[in-house]
Amino acid sequence: MRERGSAVVEFAIVFPLVLAVLAAGVEVVVLARTQLELVNAAREGARQAATSPDPARAVAAAQEALGPDLAGRLRVTVERPDVVGRPATVHLRLQHRVAAPLLGGFTVELRSRAVMRVER
Repeated sequence: MRERGSAVVEFAIVFPLVLAVLAAGVEVVVLARTQLELVNAAREGARQAATSPDPARAVAAAQEALGPDLAGRLRVTVERPDVVGRPATVHLRLQHRVAAPLLGGFTVELRSRAVMRVER
């Protein structure tokens, strides 16, 4: 009979830890997915910067690649020289809020950079 009560106590101690580990695992996956999306958006912006002298087109391409839910938190910097063959660089920064309440809901800054040579 005493063993039955100890099993309940052990479960009560271990269960919150298991939940915290699962929540942290989900957040790591979401963070990795967001970083991959950011890398792709930087590439899209750099491609546009390499082919168009208008930096607004590179910013729009990066925002479009991320989608409307993330584009509002995106900061884009475009460096494009006027000389063909020189590198055009697009820097992206995104403030990502970790959503799990068990982890405190802190913010992480994700960054990406892509470089392509100016074609025109």
